[in-house]
Amino acid sequence: MRKLTPKAIIALKVVIHAISLAFLALLVIAINTDNLGGDPVQGIIHYTGISALNTLFLTLLVSPFAKWTKQGLLVRVRRLLGLYSFFWAVLHLVAFATLDLGLDWRLLASEIVKRPYLTVGAAVWVILLLLAVTSTQSIQRKMGARWQKLHNWVYLAAILAPIHFYWSVKSEVAEPTIYIVIAIGLLLARWKTLKQRVCRKILSS
Repeated sequence: MRKLTPKAIIALKVVIHAISLAFLALLVIAINTDNLGGDPVQGIIHYTGISALNTLFLTLLVSPFAKWTKQGLLVRVRRLLGLYSFFWAVLHLVAFATLDLGLDWRLLASEIVKRPYLTVGAAVWVILLLLAVTSTQSIQRKMGARWQKLHNWVYLAAILAPIHFYWSVKSEVAEPTIYIVIAIGLLLARWKTLKQRVCRKILSS
């Protein structure tokens, strides 16, 4: 396999933008054509949540795939995918807070405290927020070793997100169960790297 060039990476980023915006356009079309099932509000919330979860999983797949194919430049698309994961997470929260709770922020805070699936979802959202805010190279340089420690929290988000999905459904748990299995598989694929980082942390403490 030929090595990817910087130009190829730019083209790949363009494709990622195009696909992501296409999925957003599909959501808008579905809303305007009343094609979101019997409960459009839940349809929007589900669509945005699944999009955030799928993009998060794609983000975690970049490094092992780059290593397997020996295409090191592929890691340059990881940040973009991560930002799109947060973008969908923002839409997910906005849809829930606006369409389900009527922008009642006190009610939202109360629900997060009372309902475990919302507590878990809020934790995932905060993790993705922190990762997005600190994703630039300038912040990475300023944070130094702390940057990698912070961004290791993405693995916790990858486990908590499908658990949030599982707890949020009242029936038909097959789909969220599949996502939990995928999350475990992704973590196992990165187990060697995670183990090395944990060992280095223990030795340095």
